[in-house]
Amino acid sequence: MDQLKELLASTPWWVYILLLLLIVFVRDILQKKHTISHNFPIVGHLRYLLERIGPELRQYIVANNREELPFNRSQRSWIYASSKKQNNYQGFGTDQDQSAAGYVFINPALFPYTPKPDHPNVIHKDLVPCAKLMGGYNQRKRPFRPRSIVNISAMSFGSLSARAIESLNRGAYTAGAFHNTGEGGYSPYHQKGADTVLQIGTGYFGVRDENGNFDLNKLIELTTAHPQIRAIEIKLSQGAKPGKGGVLPASKITREIAEIRHIPMGQDVVSPSNHSAFSTPAQLLDFIELLAAETGLPVGFKAAVGKLELWEELTDLMLEKNIGPDFIAIDGGEGGTGAAPPSFANHVALPFVFAFAAVYKIFQKKGLTNRVVFIASGKLGFPSNALMAFAMGADLINVAREAMMSVGCIQAQSCHTNTCPAGVATQNKWLQSGIDVKDKSARSAQYLKTLRKEILEITHAAGYEHPCQMTMDDVDVGMGDNNYTTTLTQAYKYQKEPVPFSGMNSLIECPHLGAIKTEN
Repeated sequence: MDQLKELLASTPWWVYILLLLLIVFVRDILQKKHTISHNFPIVGHLRYLLERIGPELRQYIVANNREELPFNRSQRSWIYASSKKQNNYQGFGTDQDQSAAGYVFINPALFPYTPKPDHPNVIHKDLVPCAKLMGGYNQRKRPFRPRSIVNISAMSFGSLSARAIESLNRGAYTAGAFHNTGEGGYSPYHQKGADTVLQIGTGYFGVRDENGNFDLNKLIELTTAHPQIRAIEIKLSQGAKPGKGGVLPASKITREIAEIRHIPMGQDVVSPSNHSAFSTPAQLLDFIELLAAETGLPVGFKAAVGKLELWEELTDLMLEKNIGPDFIAIDGGEGGTGAAPPSFANHVALPFVFAFAAVYKIFQKKGLTNRVVFIASGKLGFPSNALMAFAMGADLINVAREAMMSVGCIQAQSCHTNTCPAGVATQNKWLQSGIDVKDKSARSAQYLKTLRKEILEITHAAGYEHPCQMTMDDVDVGMGDNNYTTTLTQAYKYQKEPVPFSGMNSLIECPHLGAIKTEN
């Protein structure tokens, strides 16, 4: 034994390296799984290394500020600076191609709106509640006026990590925003103070029986026990993968996730593409009324948009029965968070501007626009994009990936691999441990406040007190031909209906206004 130790101690270090390379060489030659490694032993591994770190190389070294998708470096930098309360200005003018097709121009007024000294926005520069009362038309027992026009979109615990969800919820509480739970159930991490919108998906996670069917009693118990649940959203589809369910592999199901979702351990759990509780527009309306009657909460649904026949049928039934959803979330096909097949993410469902315009015109034709709170989502977490949505008829903006970036997401695009290096979209305990909830929640809140503040500042520049007053003529879009631009009215062939609005004071005095953190 002593002789062996002496031999090992006297052996040069480079011999060990050569031995290791020899082992790798022999392994590469013998294995048949990877052709590159077999044909080019040792050096072939460099190809896989470069492939693995390719997104990071392009993100930080190769691509320019406006080149990347889904969010370019300039957009990400604005979110990071805004969430950290850093200087998010830019110098020396715009660096964007203002002649590009689809470029958004906000038309300023000759004389901007100037709040008086006693105006709420002089005291609270980012205070912007929703102009409509959710559940007001249908006279729900517990109507809800969101305190913030910008809120956090549906992202489940399971898709995102516990620390990411908690950071977002605490941030929403501080900023006065609501937090959509996503379809993964109402986790303890959604219960850190913020108003929540409980999403019910096709798997009915958290409100299902042993056979996976919807359980009304569990929903009643949940909403009764947690008054911070202010509304219920039925998920019909989402922009990333409309018309498709999902699979939660057994390997990813922890005891905690199983208890929250009311699912068994040790087996894959499938979310079907369709709801089992209803299958027609008429049944959907009846289901909405059932949930609203039993919980007293506003109830709406979320959908991506494609074929419009059933939207026509839905609105006809709303007129006939004088019932309907309290809100509708329109998700653009460019939206997304976790995982989706490229064929769905890239090609199924309309982008937000086309989707929203198509649905809004149907509701406008039937005189239904002011019965419903319209929620817009799909890369709208920037002031100009958000204001375009308000001009088209949106009442609220939901942000998902932008909110993820505010708590540390670096757009590594590894959400579907459980290896998110920022700890945001993973259940890996070590990777999650890098998220400081206190710090990230403050950043999340600051991002929401900054976005609201800048939306409001541009609104004032356009001559209005509240974004709900924006019209289709207040926004031009570039057509890409000879620097020609046109108004949203001309581009989408409608003018949005005026939203009843009597001043910001009337909104903040509403007894159904959402919660906000008050302690120091």
